[in-house]
Amino acid sequence: MTQQLDRAPLRVAILQSNYIPWKGYFDIIHDVDLFIFYDDVQYTLRDWRNRNKIKTSRGTEWLTAPTNGTQQHLIYEVEFTDPKWQSKHWQTLRHVYGKTPYFERYRPFLEDVYLGRKWKYLFELNQYLIEQISRQFLGISTVFTDSRQFHAVDPKQERIIDLVTKAGATLYVSGPSARDYIDETRFAQTGVELVWKDYGGYPEYPQFHPPFEHGVTILDLLFHTGPDAPHYIWGWRDIVNSVIDKS
Repeated sequence: MTQQLDRAPLRVAILQSNYIPWKGYFDIIHDVDLFIFYDDVQYTLRDWRNRNKIKTSRGTEWLTAPTNGTQQHLIYEVEFTDPKWQSKHWQTLRHVYGKTPYFERYRPFLEDVYLGRKWKYLFELNQYLIEQISRQFLGISTVFTDSRQFHAVDPKQERIIDLVTKAGATLYVSGPSARDYIDETRFAQTGVELVWKDYGGYPEYPQFHPPFEHGVTILDLLFHTGPDAPHYIWGWRDIVNSVIDKS
């Protein structure tokens, strides 16, 4: 059952689960009170569902988990096909990031994920990683739930509106790519405020193998900055706003 929040207004975001997503994904989670995993929609190929980027001495490279996913699958139906991928990903992360300042801090957690558990479904792994990283390492208190709890209607535009309405949202935070299909006028008719997330302005952090790259997995940030990671996702804005207020 979905957890009920006793405070208002209620800020909501809805996103498909991604594999060890980048820092912007967690920025949106931090922005809201309720985060809805949107995994009862079509699986997309060559996307972020089963892969993400890592930073290596050769530049950015994909870390991809093999699945049986096709466009005929919904995300929550997709299964892993090669049980060896888990140990391979762990060995890759160790090789690429083993000498970063905070690798050992996260090693027990990741060893449990990759070596201590066997994952059948992609969405279960993705949701677990996202929730645990949010709570354990970024201090995020947002409530998580799954879109299947709401039995939303189709089509795409109406489905998002139905979800935010059933969730009791007063404000909806959306990633900028959704501008392609969200009708702002139609959305305004629901009485729910629509806010477009701005990913601009993230500060750089000490990262191996320059030039700096923002668009990599959250693990890159955690391995390099440890407990300071929240500053590089949202904490820096407090400093910027403080300077602006004083000027």
